[in-house]
Parts: sequence; C-alpha cells; structure tokens
Amino acid sequence: MSAKRKTTVGVIFGGRTVEHDVSVVTAHQIIRAFDQQQYDVVPIYITRDGRWFSGEPLLDLKNYSDEIISLNGVTPVILSPGVQHHGLIVNPLAGRFSKSEIQRIDVAFPAIHGTHGEDGTLQGLLELADIPYVGCHTMASAVANDKIMTSIVLRQHGIPVVDGVHFSRADWLNDPAAIIDRIKAEIGLPVFVKPATTGSSVGIGRANDDTMLRTAIDIAAHFDRRILVEKAISGHVEINCSVLGNGENIRASVLEQPISWDEFLTYEEKYLHGGEGMKSAERIIPAPISDELTARIQQLAIDAFKAVDGSGISRIDFLVKPEENVVYLGEINTLPGSLAFYLWQESGISMTELVHQLVELALGAHAEKRRSSYDYRTDLINLAQSRGLKGVKGAKHGTSAAQSSS
Repeated sequence: MSAKRKTTVGVIFGGRTVEHDVSVVTAHQIIRAFDQQQYDVVPIYITRDGRWFSGEPLLDLKNYSDEIISLNGVTPVILSPGVQHHGLIVNPLAGRFSKSEIQRIDVAFPAIHGTHGEDGTLQGLLELADIPYVGCHTMASAVANDKIMTSIVLRQHGIPVVDGVHFSRADWLNDPAAIIDRIKAEIGLPVFVKPATTGSSVGIGRANDDTMLRTAIDIAAHFDRRILVEKAISGHVEINCSVLGNGENIRASVLEQPISWDEFLTYEEKYLHGGEGMKSAERIIPAPISDELTARIQQLAIDAFKAVDGSGISRIDFLVKPEENVVYLGEINTLPGSLAFYLWQESGISMTELVHQLVELALGAHAEKRRSSYDYRTDLINLAQSRGLKGVKGAKHGTSAAQSSS
C-alpha cells in the first residue's frame, strides 16, 4: 500500500509592506509548526521591492539580511495566475542553459501583514490561479484591512464602533484648517489618528490639541491616502478575541487583555520580543472580566467575522469599559501576529493543530467556491460575427438574432 502523498503548502511572506519584518517572523512561526509527516512546506519570500524567491535557505530565520536572495539555493519564482500551473514557475527567466520548472502548490498560506498581503491583493492572485488559500477571501480581506470600510460595515450590522471622521490625504493637503474644524465639531478632542490600511500600530498617533492633531495627521498621511480619526475613549481596557471557522461554523477563543503602559500597543510591544512576536507580549488570559461580558464580546466577535464574510482565522480587538458594560469593536485582524495561537492553546489546540485546521478550512472554502458555476454559454460571439460589434451592444445574452430584432 503506497504512502499518502504529503500536502504541499506554500507559505508566502515578506512583501512590499511596512510590516515586512513582522511577516517574516510570523511566517517562520507557521513554518516551524507544520507536521513534517503530513506536509511539505515551500517558503515563498517577497522582497521589499516586490521580487519573489523560494529555496531551502529561506527556511532559516538566521539567514535573513539584505544578501539573502544571493545565497546558494535561493531561486527566483513567480506565482502563475494560470490555472494550468497551480503553483510557482521556478526560474521564470531561464535562458539557453537552464529551464523553468513548475512547483505545484496544493494550498497557499499567506503570511504577509498589511498592504499587498492582508488587503485582498494576494488573495485575488490566488483566486485567479485557483489555488486554495488560508484565511479570508478577497472581499473580506479588503474590507477588514480598511479601518474606514470596517467601521461602515460594522455600523450597518449594529456592531458598536467608536465615533470617527474620515477624509483623504488630498482633502487634508487642500484645506487642513477645515479638516481640523470638522474633527473638533463632530467628535472633539482627544482623538486617535490612523492610516486607513496600515497595521501593527504603524502611523497611529494620539492628539490632545490642534498642534498634535496636525502632526498626527501628517504622519498618518505619509502611510496612506485615506485617514481615519476616532474619538479617544478614556478609562478602557483592550480585550482581544480570536475566531476560527467558515460560514456558519465559527467559534470564538478565550479572551485576552494585553498589558501595556501606553494607551495602545506599539509596533515594538507587539513584535520586538526576541522574534516571538505577539506570543511573548504581556497579557492576561483569560481576561479578568465577568462571564456575561465575556460571552457578549465572543458573540460580537463572531457577528463581526460574519459581517465581513470572514473565513479561516482572525483576531478581533475591542475597547471595553468593564464597569460600565460598554464595548466597542476596534479592528479585525485577518492575519493576526503569531496567528493568535496563544488564545487557542487555552482550548487545547496547539500551533501544529491550528495550522492543520486552517489548511483544512482552506480546502473546505475552496471546495465550496467550486460549487458555483463560472461558465455561462451564449451565442453572443456568433451574433457579433454575423451583425458586427456595433449591432451587439444592446443585444441580450443568450438571445438569437431573430429574437433580438423582434
């Protein structure tokens, strides 16, 4: 009896994003977690300037420097959008004395935080290639990665969010005084200023007065063309919850309360902990709040995940005033640092089991997608040939020339 073929998982990380280094750390946590008896893991590294590489040296975190792509065994690759390849074209610019090869990928595991990886961009490429992939699909990723769109969608679903004002960089540069007046009139000071689509606290700042507000908006506008300004909530604690699943089968983890000396976790607090990422940040698990409030937050997390049509895993962050029983949803992280596995450990799920479940969820989501038909045959091309393109513009799909002229 032949042994079962291993599943080949392509872990995609790095990328043209301000969270490049975070992505490398997360990817290596994921890579180390896979059971080598079940999976072959292919590292797929995207440089800061957008070049794609693969190879065994990329499996070792110690190799990461500006010279990593020059190491022996690191080869240029591209992810083919053609369904016939179902994976990577290795050495795509091969010349006379070498040739390109195809590296099949059974499941892709995106591990790029933020821009071009968590925002639906990479997911769209994987959809074109018809490769199953871990995590939220294109639309859910795009919405959840955009703080402005997230706020709009959650409000529509009755999920509490902090009051805010949003505007474009162009609006700010054109009339900063009008923007400041609008912020003060609609939500007042103090506020938090956020680029719409960055994560890991990059570009986020608090403003207590006009001068601080101008500076904070200038910083946020450096990272994004759209800016969200939210009312600062005093006397709150941050409570986080992870969700796992697809469709109607979604479950919530235990809750955590991150411990920070500031009013929000900085980039350094989240990730610069000996390469262990969010795993090693200080936190209280389970969060020291009532059972009733815990259940409410867990249900809000599930509701928010469903509202954006999420799949796979996410970590959902809340601002909570336990004494007043007040809860605001802060953000949905569709690729949380360390996959928020420390929250699932409390339920007896190891990192190895978590990545296995995520692959299974990816395969399930892909199978569900393939139940939809993408083939709708009509006689439109024949009609165009017989009547000329000019006469086809108003014709209905699937109708004959005689029907369309009657």
